[in-house]
Amino acid sequence: MDKKIPDFTNEDDERDFWATESPLDYFDTNTAHRALFPNLKPTLRSISLRLPVDMIEQLKVIANRQDIPYQSLIKTYLKREISTERRMLSRPARIFQKRRRIKLYSKH
Repeated sequence: MDKKIPDFTNEDDERDFWATESPLDYFDTNTAHRALFPNLKPTLRSISLRLPVDMIEQLKVIANRQDIPYQSLIKTYLKREISTERRMLSRPARIFQKRRRIKLYSKH
C-alpha cells in the first residue's frame, strides 16, 4: 500500500483521522486475517425492565429446570430473537441480490 498510517499523539487525533479516511486505503484486504480476541469481555450495561410478575415466575421455573439464573435465560432468549430478526431483515436483500445476479447473467 502506498499510504502510511501516521503516528498519533493521542486517541482523539487518531479518531479524527479515521473519521475522514478509509481503512481500505491503508490496508491490503487480500492479506488481511480475521483477528481473535478470546479474552475480550463484552461491555455490560444494567437496564430496568418491567415485566409482568407471572412472566418472571415462568422464567424462573424454566431457568430452574435448565439450572441457570433466570436473567441469563432472559439474555439467551433476547440473543436468539435478535439473531432471528437480523436474519429476517437481511433475507430480502439476499433474495434481491440473487434475482439481480440472475438477470445480469441472463442478458446476452
